[in-house]
Amino acid sequence: MPLNIDWQQILLHWLNLAILTGGLYFLLYKPVKEFMTKREAHYRGLDEAAAAKLAEAERIKAECQDKLDKADEEIRQERAKAQQSIQQSTEDQLAQAREQARQIVTHAQTEAEHSRERILRESQRELRKLAAQATKKLAFHADPFDQFLDLAEEGEEYEE
Repeated sequence: MPLNIDWQQILLHWLNLAILTGGLYFLLYKPVKEFMTKREAHYRGLDEAAAAKLAEAERIKAECQDKLDKADEEIRQERAKAQQSIQQSTEDQLAQAREQARQIVTHAQTEAEHSRERILRESQRELRKLAAQATKKLAFHADPFDQFLDLAEEGEEYEE
């Protein structure tokens, strides 16, 4: 054999290498490969579930936002109705107040007219009384000179 090469040793090494490679393939590579495949499938499933949950959450969020928008619209409409109701109530109260004010003014004018007429009647009655008294005094005291003298005599009595 030239170069001291033993073909039998080489073949045995090749056979040992093949057995070692096959054993390692079946004992390590194949289980690790299956583990990695299962792990990848598991994480892919988790990713898909997370994506599905995210899509569901987005759909629910959109529904909630739609409901909130509708609720805001209803609140705005109710607020507008309440504003109109308040405005109508205010106008009704204002109209009632104006009517009451008109009635009060009318009543006050009527009362003032009655008071004026009563005062006129009383003043005319007083004037008649005064005129009657003046006439009586003039009728009993015909001479103004005599009246003067009577008053003058009465004044002297008071001075003493």
